[in-house]
Amino acid sequence: MDTSQPTLSAQETDALLHLEERILRAVELVASLRQEKQTLLAEKTKLLADKDALESDLARQRESADSLQQEIASLRDERKQVKTRIERLLGQMDSLANG
Repeated sequence: MDTSQPTLSAQETDALLHLEERILRAVELVASLRQEKQTLLAEKTKLLADKDALESDLARQRESADSLQQEIASLRDERKQVKTRIERLLGQMDSLANG
């Protein structure tokens, strides 16, 4: 047996194997975390785009609601004018009928 070459004891070999396993698990964990990060970043990008689209749609809906409220106010004014005219005409008709 050649004693010039140092030999690893069984305990040292086990320690190296254990260290190698831990390093491999750490590498797998880092790879998994990187993949998860990429997935989350892609999801974040999609959600931000969805948010922007929803905010844009909300702004359009608010503009539409404002426009409809103005139209309703205009129609109410017009209805008041028509009612006033009809009442005036009915009053004139009554005065002709009673006159």
